[in-house]
Amino acid sequence: MRLWSRELWRLAWLAALGASVGWLLGAAGLGLAVGLAVCLFYHLRQLRALYQWLTLHPHDEPPAAQGMWGEMFDRLYRYQKSQRITQNRLRATLARIQESSEAMRDSVVMLDRHGDLEWWNSAATNMLGLQTAHDRGQHITNLLRDPSFISYFNACDYSEPLTLRSPIDERCILQYQITLYGDDERLVMARDITRLHRLEQMRRDFVANVSHELRTPLTVLSGYLETYSDLAEQLPPRLGKGIHQMQEQTQRMQNLVNDLLLLSRLEIDQGGKDHHPLLMAPLLQSVCNDALALSHQRHSITVAVESDARLLGSEQEIRSAVSNLAFNAVRYTPPGSHITLRWKALPDGGGCIDVEDNGEGIDPVHIPRLTERFYRVDKGRSTATGGTGLGLAIVKHVLLRHDAQLQIESHPDKGAVFRCVFPASRFLLSETYA
Repeated sequence: MRLWSRELWRLAWLAALGASVGWLLGAAGLGLAVGLAVCLFYHLRQLRALYQWLTLHPHDEPPAAQGMWGEMFDRLYRYQKSQRITQNRLRATLARIQESSEAMRDSVVMLDRHGDLEWWNSAATNMLGLQTAHDRGQHITNLLRDPSFISYFNACDYSEPLTLRSPIDERCILQYQITLYGDDERLVMARDITRLHRLEQMRRDFVANVSHELRTPLTVLSGYLETYSDLAEQLPPRLGKGIHQMQEQTQRMQNLVNDLLLLSRLEIDQGGKDHHPLLMAPLLQSVCNDALALSHQRHSITVAVESDARLLGSEQEIRSAVSNLAFNAVRYTPPGSHITLRWKALPDGGGCIDVEDNGEGIDPVHIPRLTERFYRVDKGRSTATGGTGLGLAIVKHVLLRHDAQLQIESHPDKGAVFRCVFPASRFLLSETYA
């Protein structure tokens, strides 16, 4: 404000001086005009110096000036210097980010809001075959053309990673994870999980082979124990009790081997060959009868079919999944509990199978781990029930093969609901068969 006042006083002084000199010469107006012209010339000269500095020598020291122009030159120079420092800091940060990305073994690909390639590291060149000279600006799906990746990219649901083979090396298994950031821009990361995939395959083969090899000796052992049990009256009471216990444990081992073989088949076999529309009422009623037999009529079990729609799937696998849920409800609820098997439609066009009980319930802290193999909420009690600890893992894999998911709702002393949610593509309305 002080500088502005000083400039006004300077303008007034030059105007007054010009007018005074002009008045002495008998031309006051001309003197005033000359004074104002001198002031205008000064400002134009400073403006020209500013233009030349900013356009021709922006990195040099600012021109020397006094008053308001000198202050403005200094302010512009300080602002320019701070911007230059900020830009250098940002360049250094970007350089470090690029260097760290280049050092990563995982592929990193940056896409704009349209899905076009902007930048990628050298690992992406080795894993995905991206070439800097040709591929920059190309859409990602023009280069990664696997239908599974295209569906995953367009779905915009990146909560789970996608596992595919490398587009340039069939022996390499990659896991893709896409992250949204900024203005609908995407960051695609690809990790080489070939070693983990092979280890997982080895584990599956080992479990399947061991389970298969155990089947024969267990069958032989079970046969001899059954023969000896028929002669229990002729054996000493102590020996008869031991044979009975061996039969129980042998049967338990056979159930475990059968569940392991089923789980291995579900993991290895892609399925889909025996999928057809299923009538849910007789299927649930059959499971209900089996559950009542397991319960020895100590539980109340009902079937509620609230939709006449059919489910597209494998009858054997769906029966196995629902049976595991129903049998668990029988095993882990006290006598007198009520269990409901329900088939109903959902607002989104899909359907679900509910297995609901009013038993003791489950602490929510255990729910995320219930589908893990051999995970037990109550290790002491669960051992006594005769379960294998693989039931919910089998349910999870069956549902994955049917594009479905398992939802669990439970709280202590408030019962539990195990819900198998199927998409609309699996929920076939009766009009389909009209």
